[in-house]
Amino acid sequence: MYTFSSKLKTLSFALMIIGFLGVAYGFLSTPSTVEDVKVMMQDSHDSHGAEASNHEVIADAHATADAHDAEHSDDSHAEHVLHLLKNKPWSALYVALFFFFMISLATLAFYAIQHASQAGWPVVLFRVMEAITGYLPVGGVLLFVFFVLSSLHLNHLFVWMDPEVVAHDELIQNKAGYLNVPFFLIRAAIYIAGWIVYRQYARKLTLAQDNASDLKNYYKLFKSSAAFLVFFLVTESMMSWDWIMSLDPHWFSTLFGWYIFASMIVSAITTIALVSIYLKGKGYLEFVNNSHLHDLAKFMFGFSVFWTYLWFSQFMLIWYANIPEEVTYFATRFNDYKIPFLGMLVLNFLFPLLVLMNSDYKRVPWFIVTTGIVILIGHYIDIYVMIMPATVGDQWFIGISEISSVLLVLGIFIYVVFTTLTKAPLLAKGSPFLKESEHFHY
Repeated sequence: MYTFSSKLKTLSFALMIIGFLGVAYGFLSTPSTVEDVKVMMQDSHDSHGAEASNHEVIADAHATADAHDAEHSDDSHAEHVLHLLKNKPWSALYVALFFFFMISLATLAFYAIQHASQAGWPVVLFRVMEAITGYLPVGGVLLFVFFVLSSLHLNHLFVWMDPEVVAHDELIQNKAGYLNVPFFLIRAAIYIAGWIVYRQYARKLTLAQDNASDLKNYYKLFKSSAAFLVFFLVTESMMSWDWIMSLDPHWFSTLFGWYIFASMIVSAITTIALVSIYLKGKGYLEFVNNSHLHDLAKFMFGFSVFWTYLWFSQFMLIWYANIPEEVTYFATRFNDYKIPFLGMLVLNFLFPLLVLMNSDYKRVPWFIVTTGIVILIGHYIDIYVMIMPATVGDQWFIGISEISSVLLVLGIFIYVVFTTLTKAPLLAKGSPFLKESEHFHY
């Protein structure tokens, strides 16, 4: 049995406390009036303010150049910037909540794939996967509460939730049958409940199989995993539309669900590898060998290439067609988020490609850890670039709100995952492929 070390537990609490204080500061430090924003704008670059005005203020498109209209335009712009800055701490928290939730959810999907395919090699890693999915109920509740608060107009991340915006936007009105608050919350509840039910059921069956004299539980899990994967493929795509793509309600991509999945699965497998290496370094998981780590690193490499393929497929088609309502999505991110936009390509593709291509490096734990941390940072930035342009426009910077949000949710994630590890033996003994997994060599 695993024992949650006091040092790691203290670290998780410290991260939660520091993160909470930083998140609170982020909310309290946002400007409260238009006058505060005007003072900030005077201290900023005039060119940046002009660019933001041209990009964001649609209502003043017919304004004339006289002094009265110019003053009105400045007031409208300052008011809009105020809304963007108020969104910033909410957006930072949302990025962190979604990022760690998607790690847990994709781990659950990867876990279900192993059961449905009756794979032998990862049996010794099942308890690690179950521990990571232990965050799913906690993360699901946190996200759902966030959506409820958004529906109560405590933030303006989802513009289609604002009746004033909808009243003047014919395109969003045409999507109102799908993009409306009650249906949005119902869908979110169905997604989260379905994922959690499978996770709890699968966990129950694997624990029961440990002491079973037959394979009845194993075959139940095989069938339920296959059924869950069908449910997951549908709900994951819809989740990506609802929770991320609807932040830009004028834009859509038919590849978006797969693109989100690619980012999720890379991050999940990387986290499985990091937790496994940590436990092995502490003297646990003696049945996990370098071949298991090698396979995890191969998946990290392979899905990094898969992510790049989907990113390029989406980007290239939109860039080549050059349709205004489509290209705006990437134009905004390239113009206002150039460093993170291009940086994530290096972190998520070039770096894994160059360092994980060598087969020998995939067996070196510290090398996998270093690469894994870089990959996780890269995919956090990927989620950041998906969410921030739609919610804070060009008023972005990675500051206290962003860092604190990551620390807060990371602390919760560590505490939940490693607490779950203490609840059951680290080896799933009831699998018929246990011996194959223990003696796995590649």
